[in-house]
Amino acid sequence: MSEEICSCTLKCCTHLDSVSVQAGTETILKDVSFHIHCGQVTTLIGPNGAGKSTLLKAILGEIPYEGNIRTELDQYKDHREVRIGYVPQKLILEPNTPISVQDLFAITFSKRPVWLGYSKKIKEITDKALEETGATSLKSRKLGELSGGELQRVLLALSLTPPPDLLLLDEPVTGIDPQGVELFYDMVAKIRKQHHIAILMVSHDCKTAAKYSDKMIFLNKKVIAQGSPTEVLKNPAVVHLFGNMLEEN
Repeated sequence: MSEEICSCTLKCCTHLDSVSVQAGTETILKDVSFHIHCGQVTTLIGPNGAGKSTLLKAILGEIPYEGNIRTELDQYKDHREVRIGYVPQKLILEPNTPISVQDLFAITFSKRPVWLGYSKKIKEITDKALEETGATSLKSRKLGELSGGELQRVLLALSLTPPPDLLLLDEPVTGIDPQGVELFYDMVAKIRKQHHIAILMVSHDCKTAAKYSDKMIFLNKKVIAQGSPTEVLKNPAVVHLFGNMLEEN
C-alpha cells in the first residue's frame, strides 16, 4: 500500500506504518497502515473483534505493538510526545456516585483536595471546556445522574482540555438516543473545524458516521478498505457485513 503524502507540518498528522498486535499466538492486528490527516475525521468501522479498540490502545501507548506510529514533524517522530485526547466507549458509574462534573475537572487538573474547594483557575478551565461542548449547565451535577449523552459531552470537554493534537473517540455514541447522536456528531464537526485537529473515531453507526467523516477505514484485523465514506460503504466486504447503506430510504 502506497503511503499518503501530507503537506501539513502539524503534530496532528499521524502515520501508522505496518502496525501489528499479537496476543500470544493470536493475531489481533496485522500490518495496519493509514494516515490520519489534520482537520479531518477518520472513522474506523468493522465487525466485533476486528481490533478497532485495540488499535486505539496501541496509539495511546497502552499496549505493545510492532510497526511504527509517527507524526509529520521529525522532532515529534515519537508519537508519545503528541498530546492525545481520548473519549472511551462508556464510563460505568454507580447512580449514587458523589463526584460532580466540577469535581472531575478539579481532580484532573489540580493537586488540591476537592474538599478544600475549587481555585479560580480550575473554575475557569471547567467553564471554558464545558461551554465548548454545550455542557455548562451540567457543572454542578453528579456524574452518576447524567444521561449517556450528557456524560459523553462532559468527557469530550475533558478530552479537549487543553486541545489535543489527535482526538480518539471509541464508539462515543453507544447508548445515546438518536437526537443525542446527531448532537454529538455536530459537536465533533464543530471541534474539527475550530481546532483543526485530527480525529479518529470508532463507530458501528456507519450510515450516520459517514455524514460527518472525511475518510473511512474498514478494519478486520487488517485494513480491508479505506477512502471516502462512499467508496468504503460500497466495498463488497462492507456491503456483505452491514448491507447496502447507500440505498435510498
